[in-house]
Amino acid sequence: MCEPISPLRCRSSCIISSLSATIDLMEKVVIVMAAWNEAENIKRMMDTLFEEVFPKISADMHLLVADNNSTDGMTQIVEQEMRKRENLHIVQQGEKKGLGHAYVAGFKYAVAKLGADAVMEMDADGQHPPQFVKPMVDAYLGGADYVIGSRYIPGGSVPKEWAFSRRFISFAGNLFIRLVLLKPSLHDLTTGFRLTKVKGVLDRIDLDNLMERERFAYKVDLLYQSIKNAKKVVEVPLEFRPRTTDKSKFNTKEMIATFKVAIILGIKDKAKFIKFGTVGFAGYLVNALGLYFFSRFDWPEPVIWAAATELAIINNFIFNNIWTFKSEKITGLGRLLYKFLQFNLTSTGALIIQTVVGTAGVFVFGPNSRQILLPFIILFLVLPYNYFMYNVVIWKSWNLAKLLKRQS
Repeated sequence: MCEPISPLRCRSSCIISSLSATIDLMEKVVIVMAAWNEAENIKRMMDTLFEEVFPKISADMHLLVADNNSTDGMTQIVEQEMRKRENLHIVQQGEKKGLGHAYVAGFKYAVAKLGADAVMEMDADGQHPPQFVKPMVDAYLGGADYVIGSRYIPGGSVPKEWAFSRRFISFAGNLFIRLVLLKPSLHDLTTGFRLTKVKGVLDRIDLDNLMERERFAYKVDLLYQSIKNAKKVVEVPLEFRPRTTDKSKFNTKEMIATFKVAIILGIKDKAKFIKFGTVGFAGYLVNALGLYFFSRFDWPEPVIWAAATELAIINNFIFNNIWTFKSEKITGLGRLLYKFLQFNLTSTGALIIQTVVGTAGVFVFGPNSRQILLPFIILFLVLPYNYFMYNVVIWKSWNLAKLLKRQS
């Protein structure tokens, strides 16, 4: 309670306490700026952020310079500015290890030492203009878990100074990664201007085991994992700029490493589906052979289709259990029998789909159409149905409640 004998001191104390409480309630966003020998750029960047950008943002904004063992005096410039700016910090590495190592060190420091609610990746060389920080933070404050500064959405752009060859490489490389990772709804997967919520996103990533931390390629792995963890991903326009000094550090080796990481992640992410598809193809062969064999008997058409499908179901259960869903493998005779019965019950849908559509197709196109109808029925109807049921009901590798919540 304020002292009545000192109104002025009381008012000042109350204002300071109020401001402190307001800051405590604010989201703390830490810009992690990995930098190496950026003495020519760092002072300009710090001045712009602290004097022009941060005052316009409704968050507790901090700048953390992740110094990658600079030798050009940049470290001293930052340390000198820290005496004047309370929200300016620096974290050092003992030796120059690469961009990814610098960012990982910065992320860890931001979370453990500064208590960041969100961290933001930003270059010190002017390629990420400071005025685009506010829209990124605003998107986060509006509910986004992961915000991407995108050059390839309306309002975004790449430098006009870039030659056509570099524009093409940038666009084609980004398109390649979008296709490999099957992320067509996102437009810029190679940008380095990104904001990540800590809780539920960054804190679920093993930062020490990101791929290619010595190169720019680590960004693809970090982005891939962040997108998987985030419930809401938002792209914000970014007008990418050329470096204000020197030349770009991205080269052919960096590009090859980036593509390699994207391919590895694409295969890893779809490994289970690839295995499922392989088993499904084997099931298709069993099914096709069953149709050929059973059609030689004078059986009713529905019985022919049902018998062939049941053979494929047995094949799929065995090989999915020991290979596709190996990590969720069903063991024990009693549990195997129970799950096999359950597998048959859930496969009733596939049986009904195949029998009804197959019988109808034969009725319309004739008996010789069986082998033509089968691949279309399996690929477009049975395959999606089975993959859903296997993941949700049999091996339970998907949490349906979480998936639905994520989509809402």
